[in-house]
Amino acid sequence: MERVEITLTDMPVHSFTTAIGSCSIWWDAERVTRFMLLTADDKSEQPPTWITPLIERVKNHLRDGGEDFADTPLNWAQVTLFQKRVYEAALETKSGQTATYGDLAKAIGEVPGVSRAVGTALGQNPWPLLVPCHRFVGAAGKMTGFSAPGGIETKLKLLAIEGSQLFAV
Repeated sequence: MERVEITLTDMPVHSFTTAIGSCSIWWDAERVTRFMLLTADDKSEQPPTWITPLIERVKNHLRDGGEDFADTPLNWAQVTLFQKRVYEAALETKSGQTATYGDLAKAIGEVPGVSRAVGTALGQNPWPLLVPCHRFVGAAGKMTGFSAPGGIETKLKLLAIEGSQLFAV
């Protein structure tokens, strides 16, 4: 699978308000190409009908937790094969759960030493929240970075919304 570079300036985008702040979603004809937490794009367009329910699910999730986005059509062409394996496995960790980067490495059939590469892949996730990279922590539950605006503070907020016992506030 060859990785295709996506230029967001050429993609339609819609920004919307949630319980934790603004989010933006980009799409092509039939898949989500990018999702960003706590940001808004100035050129917000009317989303197609297939995106509207997803936006409502995101709003619900960021208010009450519990949503599962594994059924979201994502544009996998923009990520490497390794990243795709990581993201697909990450989708198995549901709302309210956390796992370590080593657990995720094991889930994709790799040795725990690959956990740094797993963390790097999660840090490059073009769909934070939809692909739940915030649910992964370092060994023994050590809190590590998060690429969305607000970093670890945002990660902790998402985990608390989801009712994670490890980090609930």
